[in-house]
Parts: sequence; structure tokens; C-alpha cells
Amino acid sequence: MRAPTGLLCDLLTRPGPGAIRNLHPTFGWIPSDGAQTACQILVATTAEKLSESEVDCWNSGKLARTESLHLPYAGKALSPGHTYHWCVRIWGEDAAPGPWSEPQAFTLANEASPHGTSRHRVQPLRYPPQTIVRNDHGAWFIDFGRHAFGWLELTLNATHDGTCIEIRMGEKHDGTTVDLNPGGTIRHACVSLTLRAGRHTYRVETPRDERNTTGDAVLLPLEFGIVMPFRYVELRGYSSALDDANCVQVRLEYPFEENAAAFASSEPALNAVWEFCKYSIRATTFCGVYVDGDRERIPYEADAYINQLGHYAVDREFALARHSHEYLLEKPTWPTEWKQHSVMMAWADYEATGDTRSLARHYDLLRREKIYFDRARADGLVDTSDLRDIVDWPGGERDGYDFRPVNTVVNAFHGHTLNLMARTAQALGRTDEAAEFSAAAERTQISFHQVLFDPAAGCYRDGEGSTHHALHASVFALAFDLVPETERSRVATFVKSRGMACSVYAAQYLLEALFLAGEADHAIALMTSDGKRSWHNMLRQGATITWEAWDDAFKPNQDWNHAWGAAPANIIPRYVLGVRPLEPGYRKVLIAPQPGPLTEIQGVVPTIRGPIRVDARRDTDGKWQVDYDVPPGVGAEVVIP
Repeated sequence: MRAPTGLLCDLLTRPGPGAIRNLHPTFGWIPSDGAQTACQILVATTAEKLSESEVDCWNSGKLARTESLHLPYAGKALSPGHTYHWCVRIWGEDAAPGPWSEPQAFTLANEASPHGTSRHRVQPLRYPPQTIVRNDHGAWFIDFGRHAFGWLELTLNATHDGTCIEIRMGEKHDGTTVDLNPGGTIRHACVSLTLRAGRHTYRVETPRDERNTTGDAVLLPLEFGIVMPFRYVELRGYSSALDDANCVQVRLEYPFEENAAAFASSEPALNAVWEFCKYSIRATTFCGVYVDGDRERIPYEADAYINQLGHYAVDREFALARHSHEYLLEKPTWPTEWKQHSVMMAWADYEATGDTRSLARHYDLLRREKIYFDRARADGLVDTSDLRDIVDWPGGERDGYDFRPVNTVVNAFHGHTLNLMARTAQALGRTDEAAEFSAAAERTQISFHQVLFDPAAGCYRDGEGSTHHALHASVFALAFDLVPETERSRVATFVKSRGMACSVYAAQYLLEALFLAGEADHAIALMTSDGKRSWHNMLRQGATITWEAWDDAFKPNQDWNHAWGAAPANIIPRYVLGVRPLEPGYRKVLIAPQPGPLTEIQGVVPTIRGPIRVDARRDTDGKWQVDYDVPPGVGAEVVIP
């Protein structure tokens, strides 16, 4: 028996200074091998006191426990602002325990409370340029290779005080110059810098944007100053030599483990999309809460949900999603369906972690404010005529949607959230309420199909009384499993006929609908397309972070840094590799690859219990071989393509 690894303190793998905001944190780990039958935890004020004879905070003793997650602290009261150390050992089938794990340190935040949600702090990381060249203007042109939120640091030489140079920074370039007229809200700045004699290091101060630093915008800690997204820099008027040591892109990021996830396939275009979306999730964590992009820097529920799913899929990280969800419970936004996304975020948190603390704490709020019981008719469908239904965003991406009081998309969300609330109530032991939610969900699903399905067209109407069939009505019905089995094929055929007639947001649900309907070929074709509504359209134009819309033509004021455009970050691991939880906290998992036209797929999917590896190949006879590894104690149901 080897020592446990992958230690988690209150869901954090790297609990740095001030990260623990809960006075009663939980502990977790990955068993080294075999089945765990018991465990023991030590918590002390120093690493040197982590022995059974000297431990001064908590010695749990031997606990008969097969579960390796969410063991609550039960020792002396912990003090905010103080640092502690802990370690764990486990027993297998043998009588003797295994070795102790490496110690992990954690520090309670000064604002720690009995129900605080722990999370890491964002951190500045330094990156050198990818290329530096002289352009036709005699200026230095610097390409850092990737767009990122941060600031520019320069180390420059001057022969005398008062030398003035011009610095241009931005997200878009024009050859070897920074584009200062990029259009919309694509970021750019032009500032002057006065040098001092000798060699000095300067942080380039860019102008503050009024919109994203006031009102409801999430404010960064003062220590980070002004941050903007940029990739390109141009230095005009600086004649001395410039190399990698002279210029640094300081990127502000939430801690991220680059090697926690992996994906490769026989299709390079799909591999490129996955890498693109993976980095998009990483780069947009700069605020320490999921925000909608740089223009507003405000969290929105739908944006945060897609970001949440993507973050789970590319790193063993759960706290930032929980914090973003709870932030939005306190500061909800305006669209009808965005409020419904809060139920989905709550369930996704529980499904990924198996931790009921946040779910239990906010259950009553979810039931009271996120389920539209007060708008339900006798048949279970809801009338939202006086609310602000959104369907898709921007408005031009709605496929001509016909808004009606009984809106098909809103009611698809309603049926789905009723189902999730039934599962939530059951998980919390509220069996009577679970039965009520289940009955309401069943009634709604029956009415949904009876009232909103058009049998002649083989798809769903946009709403009660409508004769229009936008893509969205059928997509959400399929994605939320509201379509009777007898009609799934016809509805999927209609969905396929419409192509990508939706935004980057609705693409999340379009791709889910297609995979759930067994249409992997079409879903992968959409992810690898090079049309205008595609991820490769963004890549073709030099994007390294996904955009708010498919193209500037569809939203002239769009952000070039929007994680809700990164749906493949979660779709590829969950459906192409086929890794999804069958039980909350990944105690049991489904591994059901859907490779479609691919001949090889392989990857690593991070989970709270450890990484899951999948390697699938199609032989010359067309048969698939699937090899996989799951963490100790995790059961797997495997479906061969």
C-alpha cells in the first residue's frame, strides 16, 4: 500500500495563503491502490508536529471509512489568518496501515466563517514573447503568442532622462503593427512612457475602462492595478536592442494545472479546437469569478454554467465554479432562462464533487426563486409573457424564433430543472419534496410534447400557437431528454438539417442534443467545420481565446475573450471520450466513447477522485478496442462504440 496522493483541503488541490474560507474545512485524497477500509488524519500547527505523539490540532485516530472525500475537520477550533498542516494514511485489506502522505499546508483566510466557500486567489504569472521583430516603421513588434488578461512589463535602457517612447498594445494586429482601430470592443491601448537614464524596469500603465471597473463589474484587488487583454505590443521610438529578457506579459490567472487533462484524436482539426477551448477556460479566470468577458466583467448564469463544465473537464478544480454559482445566487441577472441555469449549476457542482454542503445551504433559495411554480398552468407548462425570455444571444442568432407566452425553450428548461430539483431533494433526504418535483416534472414533460410538438413537421414549435420551428425549440427538447423515444430520430433529423443556426452559447446544447441522440458524426463535423459559424473561423482570424460570437459580423461589439464560446472543452471529454459520472462525486462513471468518424481517440479527464484515462482505436475490421484506467475505488460502466 502506497501513500495517498492528490490531497484536497476544502476541495482545493493547492490551498495557498488565505484560500481556506471555511472554519470547518473538509479533507480528501486519492487512495494509492486497492480498496480503502480505514483512514487516519493528523492536523498540526507545523509540519514538524505531524506525528501521533506531537500533533496539536486533531488526531482523528483510525476511522473505519471507505470514502476518501469530504471528511470534515473535527479537532480544536482553527483560527483565521493561521497556517496549518495535515497528512493522511489509509488501511487496505491488510491489518497494517500504509505510509503517511506528504504534508499539505493550508491557511485560513482572515474572513473565514462557518459556511465560507474556499477558493484560490488569482496570481500574476510571467511569460516571455514568442517573437520580436522590427517592422516597416522601425518599431519593435512583439507577439506573446496568446491573448491574456494582464499587463506589460518592460526593462529598457536610456542614455539620458526624458526619452519618450510610444507603446501600443492590443488583441488584434495588422501585419506587424498593433491595430488601433479594430472595431467593436476589441481591446487596444496607446500610451507614452518617459524613460529614466540607465536600465530600468517599467510596468506599462494603460487607461482604465469605465464600464468594466464600475457598477456591477467584478473589481480586481488593488494590488493588481489595471488589467487588459492583449497579445501584441509595438514599441515606437525605442532604438536600443530588445530581446526576451526585456519584455514580459504578466498574465493574471487562477491557479491551473496544465497537465491535468489531455486529448488527441485522428483528426487534427478537432485536437486544435480542444486546445483552443482548454486555454480559453484558463485565460478567463482572471477575476477570481467567472465573468462574461472584458466588456462588462459581470457574471451571468448561462456563461458561468458553460465555464463551470469546461473547468471541470480541464482541471481538477471545483471551488471557482462553486463560488461563481453562489455569487450569482446573491446577484442574479435578468434573462428568464439564466435564473434556471442556477439549478443546473447547483446540480453540476454536486455531480462533480459529491459534496452536499452548498446544495443543502441553498436548496430553499433554489426552490423559491429559480423554479417558476407561480407561473405554471394546470398542465404544468409555464407562461413567462411578462418576463424577459432570451432563447439565444445575440438576437440575430435565434433562427427567427417566434416568442410566445408559453415559450418552448423556457419550458424545456422548466422540465429539466424540475427533474434536477427532484434529484437534489432526494440527495438531501427530502423525499416528500422529491416526489412532488418528480410528479411536476412528469406532468410538464407530457404536456410539453402534447402542446408543443408538431407531428407533421417532426419537430417542436417555438411556442404554444406558433407555426414556426426554430432550431432552438427542438435542440433544448433533445438536450433535456424531453422527446419521446418514438420521435427522437425525427427530431434529430430536423436538428441536423439546420446546421449551426445558433450562437456559441446554444452550441453547447446543440452538441449535447446531437450526442445524446447518437449523432456523433454530425456533432464532430460541426466542431471541425471551417465555416463562418465555427471555432476554426475564430482560429483562422488569430484567436487564442474563444469569442462572444462566431464572428464580428454577428455581434459587432463582441468580446474576443469569452469562455461561453468554449463548449468543446466539456463536450469532447464528456461525449467524444464519453466520460460522465453515473453517481455524484464520480464514485461510478460511464465511459461511452462516441468517436463518430474518428479512428483514434485518447485522453485524460480529471475528476475529484483522480484522472480517468481513455484510449480507443478502430481496427481495420471496423471494430473498436477501448482501454481505460480509473482511480482506485471507482466503478466503471463501459460502452464500446
